[in-house]
Amino acid sequence: MKIVEIREKTLPISSPIRNAYIDFSKMTLSLVAVITDVIRDGRPVVGYGFNSNGRYGQGNLMRERFIPRILQADPATLVNDTGTNLDPHKIWNCMFTNEKPGGHGERSVAIGTIDMAVWDAVAKIENKPLFRLLAERYNGGRFDRKVFVYAAGGYYHPGQDLNALKDEMRSYIDRGYTVVKKKIGGASLDEDLRRIDAILSVLGDGRKLAVDANGRFDMDTAIAYAKALSQYDLFWYEEAGDPLDFELQAMLRNYYDKPMATGENLFSMQDARNLIRYGGMRADRDWLQFDCALSYGLVEYLRTLEMLHQHGWSAERCIPHGGHQMSLNIAAGLGLGGNESYPDLFQPFGGFPDGVQVVDGYVTMPDLPGIGFEGKANLYSEMRALSS
Repeated sequence: MKIVEIREKTLPISSPIRNAYIDFSKMTLSLVAVITDVIRDGRPVVGYGFNSNGRYGQGNLMRERFIPRILQADPATLVNDTGTNLDPHKIWNCMFTNEKPGGHGERSVAIGTIDMAVWDAVAKIENKPLFRLLAERYNGGRFDRKVFVYAAGGYYHPGQDLNALKDEMRSYIDRGYTVVKKKIGGASLDEDLRRIDAILSVLGDGRKLAVDANGRFDMDTAIAYAKALSQYDLFWYEEAGDPLDFELQAMLRNYYDKPMATGENLFSMQDARNLIRYGGMRADRDWLQFDCALSYGLVEYLRTLEMLHQHGWSAERCIPHGGHQMSLNIAAGLGLGGNESYPDLFQPFGGFPDGVQVVDGYVTMPDLPGIGFEGKANLYSEMRALSS
């Protein structure tokens, strides 16, 4: 039982869109294949992983540090006590060998991507969907067959007028979503309010709309938007200021009593803990968006969930960023509140296995071994090309 090879490839997920902070015209990600010596149906069991959009491919870090550490380790130190499967926690510890604490920048993305592939392999070796494996190991066997998902869109597209924006949002509702998201902060406040009004003319209910500033605002602008957005009963007001400006986030609660969301750009349990300690987040209404693919993977996410429990937060207040099937499995297996979804963007990495439909805002988890990548034909073709 061992890992025989780890392959990485940087792939483009470019798109002519922008949010309040960046454009995606040159966006990339890393695709990873963890190849084991376990043979099923005449082929090695391979685990796959990739990092979420918004952070670029991490191939250099993987090739220079993290992949060599795994492959140079004694294989016996990377498996469970019975020697029947890989141990993601031991592999994580191996990757983090000789790394100083703090500075949770791009290395958290590199480790998180490999960690995803390891968990995919572990669940496949046990011939179980990952969500079932997680439920059995960490949630008393309880899992949610149906998971809430929302449609992330509303980016600033070149030349998109209000009618086209309404058509975009209408298309999400027509596909079964009950909550959609739009970007703010990439235009003036007045223009953003016109965009919101246009979308609400389609949705008819502010609770069906979330807005996301992508960390763009300073204190005064964040407060100005908070005051303006208070006229709507929105699903949430997301990431108003810099992800590490906990004072700004805490101050906003004085101006905005409706739900807020943040956390997608916090890449460790320690940073997440500081948000809970100092960010003024409210466990009865706010949402946490930590993304395992960007924050050291599921091994670290388990630590984050334990920290939240110790601070009186329910896992149900977590709706991860990223729109990938890894977080979808975590949501189903560990009782999170749902998952982000990209119906049209960042393909083939966004979306669900073929045939999985959104019905009344929920998807039903299929019984596919591992994370379920093999059920999405256009994505699996990219993965097979890497591992073959």
